Amino acid sequence: MSNIYESAATTLGLFNSPCLTKVELRVACKGISDRDALSKPDPCVVLKMQSHGQWFEVDRTEVIRSSISPVFSKVFTVDYYFEEVQRLRFELHDISSNHNGLKEADFQGAMECTLGQVNAHLTEIVSQRKLSKALLKQGNTAGKSSITVTAEELSGNDDYVELAFSAKKLDDKDFFSKSDPFLEIFRVNDDGTASLVHRTETIMNNLSPVWKSFKVSLNTLCSGDHERELKCTVWDWDSNGKHDFIGEFQTTFKEMKAAMDGKQIQWECINPKYQVKKKNYRNSGMVILTLCKMHSFLDYIMGGCQIQFTVAIDFTASNGDPRNSCSLHYIHPYQPNEYLKALIAVGEICQDYDSQPINQLINHVSHDFAVNFDEDNPECAGIQGVVEAYQNCLPKIQLYGPTNIAPIIQKVADSASEEMHTKEAMEYFILLILTDGVITDMADTREAIVHASHLPMSVIIVGIGSADFSDMQMLDGDDGILRSPKGEPVLRDIVQFVPFRNFKHASPAALAKSVLAEVPNQVVDYYNGKGIKPKCLSNFESSRAFSP
Repeated sequence: MSNIYESAATTLGLFNSPCLTKVELRVACKGISDRDALSKPDPCVVLKMQSHGQWFEVDRTEVIRSSISPVFSKVFTVDYYFEEVQRLRFELHDISSNHNGLKEADFQGAMECTLGQVNAHLTEIVSQRKLSKALLKQGNTAGKSSITVTAEELSGNDDYVELAFSAKKLDDKDFFSKSDPFLEIFRVNDDGTASLVHRTETIMNNLSPVWKSFKVSLNTLCSGDHERELKCTVWDWDSNGKHDFIGEFQTTFKEMKAAMDGKQIQWECINPKYQVKKKNYRNSGMVILTLCKMHSFLDYIMGGCQIQFTVAIDFTASNGDPRNSCSLHYIHPYQPNEYLKALIAVGEICQDYDSQPINQLINHVSHDFAVNFDEDNPECAGIQGVVEAYQNCLPKIQLYGPTNIAPIIQKVADSASEEMHTKEAMEYFILLILTDGVITDMADTREAIVHASHLPMSVIIVGIGSADFSDMQMLDGDDGILRSPKGEPVLRDIVQFVPFRNFKHASPAALAKSVLAEVPNQVVDYYNGKGIKPKCLSNFESSRAFSP
């Protein structure tokens, strides 16, 4: 093992990563101020975490239209390190009706707290499990608005289930048109409280709606308990936020699983008030579970799906001369640079899911080439081989620009496209792009990503150095759905962008956890969308060797 590889791996804690717990955070707000007398706010909460004194966005909730007391269905999942002070910031924004981004949003206030150890000036979530605080704006309370964050530790079961519901003959609550129904699913907790699991979209003017399918973890749905009670309610949406109750029913995931055999399950949607008042009342419609499908990432991996890992490294002049100690590519004998840290942190995990841990290492600038200078055989033997090829090529190359990444995305997409048309179709491609600056071919890159979203492929972009990466968030889909220059949307979200500077002082291997967190769901989404089921382990013979 080379000194550089060993020092980088040790720095990242890959040989001795501490235990951690995953925690789910649910958010609700009350008393949000109206924009004006004629309209109510369209709230959204953004979760930020602090790293090295800087706040960076982790995730955000959905936007709820016309609500002063929203209960968000989005659940934040964060890693909880007992030994650390993890500062969180919840920001409430009133989103413009015509734009879901934050650029035109109205900031309503924020609340700061800690997730880990108790801090003298901040309040901890985990120890209290439920934290309610006033929102602050410029140091003062933001009117009567408040935020409540509920924390729950996850069990070990992180499998996902895909569900799809429809309804028929729902009660009509509108005078001049039909009801606009949406469905909410709640998990009933041990203390009798209910936690919102999912809220469907609203189907306008339809008494027999068919809602879009959705995926949810079993932790979120039922805390891993298949017999836990689930409460489902159907509402008629109103633009003023005062939705009309249509009916409800109770079920369990155990009952839902009967739909896995292809048959539909249905429940009577009951309005308790009508049940008491109306003599001949039967129900307020029927709700049908049309799909219950459950395949996990490990089902596909153990069934023979292999991860093909490609690394693209930015060798533009903006990185600086590798011989200069100020260069981002400078190789110190015992202090790995940021490129090496990111490469090893992510690559160490990805290579464990390949029966032959051989990875392509490619330069990307305005033209791409194999970093081992063998165009016919650009593969390297494992991550250690990638590190050695990277180290050996630096004295032999001339750095220049611009930073174009569309060609390398298309190069990997071509391989993924060939795989998609094979009989087995059980290879999934991950492209890791390490770059120090804003890309110069944004339009072509958007086009390439939209094309790649139809293929067995994911793209991970890690920003190296201190450049302004704000435009990169567009590729990640954080500010809305990514579209090609022609307006075509991505079929599925396949891009994850992370600035390395956010993890300089984070926990060991935190970078790898962040950039790879979405990959398992992306793999399952792709194969589920294609109707490809995992192969049985007994049908797959392989000499797969997994690292201990």
